[in-house]
Amino acid sequence: MLVQALRLHLAEGLRGGVGWLFALADEQMGAAINSMHDDPAYRWTLQELAERAGVSRSTFALKFKETVGASPMAYLTRWRMLLAGDRLANSSDPVSVIALALGYESESAFSHSLQEGHGLFATAI
Repeated sequence: MLVQALRLHLAEGLRGGVGWLFALADEQMGAAINSMHDDPAYRWTLQELAERAGVSRSTFALKFKETVGASPMAYLTRWRMLLAGDRLANSSDPVSVIALALGYESESAFSHSLQEGHGLFATAI
């Protein structure tokens, strides 16, 4: 039943839905999202993600925002924060280790991202 529900959900998305699940149904956007999910610590740039999607940077940025509902970098930040929240809650790793594992240069940069509102209370992906 779950598989059927997901199929219906994705079929609706192909007709104009917005969100990461709908974006995964799009080959180009799915390639970029999978890249971010596979290596969240990598210092992704808009250009590199566009190359993964096989489109120009401007086309990628526009299509990603239209499909996902957020810019690529905002999506990546939220993804990292969701992963961080899980690790903070379910591991004994110190914040400094979690920050570095998720692509932040320091614990300070990670804390700054949390304070900027990109944290665990941001809109779910």
